Amino acid sequence: MLYAINSEDVPDSLEKRLSVRPEHLERIKQLQAQGRLILAGPYPAIDSLDPGPAGFSGSLIVAEFESLPSAQAWAEADPYVAAGVYKQVTVKPFKKVLPA
Repeated sequence: MLYAINSEDVPDSLEKRLSVRPEHLERIKQLQAQGRLILAGPYPAIDSLDPGPAGFSGSLIVAEFESLPSAQAWAEADPYVAAGVYKQVTVKPFKKVLPA
């Protein structure tokens, strides 16, 4: 089943994000290599693809997991969690409708 992992950053998270970004991306690339990733990316803190020093306000990952507990465990093991980038992570089942 698909799960949406919606994460909200702490204020001024950019430096923390950048410090562990390679490890964070590596985990997501593993999902992609396994054919389980639907989409992933950050929320720019301002209305711009490159927010510069404004940074990001959070992230969204939609991917396939065996169960809600397995999706939650994967999300909790994210390097951004360990580095204190995220103040809140919410994992919910997700039903993709479009595009078909």
